[in-house]
Amino acid sequence: MGSLANIRTGLKNRLATISVLNAHDKAPATVVLPAAFPLPGAIEFDETMARGVDSYTFTVRVLVQRATDQIAQENLDPYLDGSGTFSIKAAIEGDPTLGGAADWTRVVRVPRYGDIDHAGLMYLGADFTVEVSPDGS
Repeated sequence: MGSLANIRTGLKNRLATISVLNAHDKAPATVVLPAAFPLPGAIEFDETMARGVDSYTFTVRVLVQRATDQIAQENLDPYLDGSGTFSIKAAIEGDPTLGGAADWTRVVRVPRYGDIDHAGLMYLGADFTVEVSPDGS
């Protein structure tokens, strides 16, 4: 069943396929960089009639160390590629069922790239908008 917890775990497992990335299923209090984790966003209930389909929107946040602006951008940019070894999109969409937690998953955009404050520390990061239709079985 596609519960919120199962979807978060599925996203973490897909992010963990990027070998250099420290993947989490929730926002960690302390991060070991580079790090990525899902943050639940909008939930649309009853997209079909009579408690049919719900849909979730997540922000998947990726953080890298701010050694210098140039190095930080060089470290972050490969995660934004549409394909390849470090691509967040390719990793997540490599199993759009998220291990059985979803009917489909789609990485749709990167609305934020830049300075991100997390737990009182500043990182360079990017937020990916991910749409998920949970498995209804």
